[in-house]
Amino acid sequence: MIKVEWFYWICGIFFLLIALQVFNDRTNPKRIGSAAFWGILGLSFGYGTLVVHKSAPSWLLGIAVIGLAVLAGFGFPGKGQEQTTTPAERVAFADRFGNKLFLPALVIPVVAALFGAWLAKVKLGDGKPLLETGFGTIIGLGVASLLALVVGLALLRPRSPAVPMHEGRRLLEHIGWAAILPQMLATLGLLFTASGVGKAVGRITDHLVPKGSLIAAVALYCIGMAIFTIVMGNAFAAFPVMTAAVGWPLLVQQFHGTPAVVFAVGMLAGFCGTLCTPMAANFNLVPAALLEMKDQYGPIKAQIPTAIPLLACNIVIMYIFAF
Repeated sequence: MIKVEWFYWICGIFFLLIALQVFNDRTNPKRIGSAAFWGILGLSFGYGTLVVHKSAPSWLLGIAVIGLAVLAGFGFPGKGQEQTTTPAERVAFADRFGNKLFLPALVIPVVAALFGAWLAKVKLGDGKPLLETGFGTIIGLGVASLLALVVGLALLRPRSPAVPMHEGRRLLEHIGWAAILPQMLATLGLLFTASGVGKAVGRITDHLVPKGSLIAAVALYCIGMAIFTIVMGNAFAAFPVMTAAVGWPLLVQQFHGTPAVVFAVGMLAGFCGTLCTPMAANFNLVPAALLEMKDQYGPIKAQIPTAIPLLACNIVIMYIFAF
């Protein structure tokens, strides 16, 4: 059986190698703190396996997370000046390979889809599944990433097999601490759900929604999804909170809305919040960092004029088609 934790270990090894590279990079003025940041992150992947198997205390992992937050608060990780290629070399690569440069990237979704839809159902001779149950797509993503690396090396033939590691470090240094924000926010959503935040919000909404007012309930659900997404940076994290508070008890049970329409449009309303928040780092801060934009909040400023009318449209769509 192929286990998902194997790929977590690979991620941990990758971050440890990044930490070693950063530590040896004399052009990085923050190399010590930056190496500590990536090193702690890398060790957390391996240590997490011990916590899951209850062979190590979880509080140490909590301290590691706090340590990452403290380092990020003090401006780590920083950026070095080393480059794997010059701008002229990148232009030459683009002219030489053209659209073939997209092949490694296209390998990832194709292979991940095959694993999730097909290989996840394959059984071994002893009746056990080929892939760890429930993790077919994640395992597929790991295999696809490694395969994409091989395709990229075969296609581009870099002067050294270490070039992908150096380029990975360069991209991570541009992204900085925001690279791990999506994982942190996803965990925050689980904590909110487990602690009963949805039920608490539900009690508050009982006093906000006029009795029998469908439009008020729809607006509250959609706007609440957008606001919670702005705070948490992830519509998937906001969804269980607002659905437990408003979506299920009011829109489905009380007003007899069609669940598929209510929840699908509710997610779209949450995505309107994604367009407006720096907490959605992978959508808003990372592109600005990779493109080296002068205004790191430029994408958000450009998206807000679209997000607000789109949120209003989602409210109307839900009101008309879900009931």
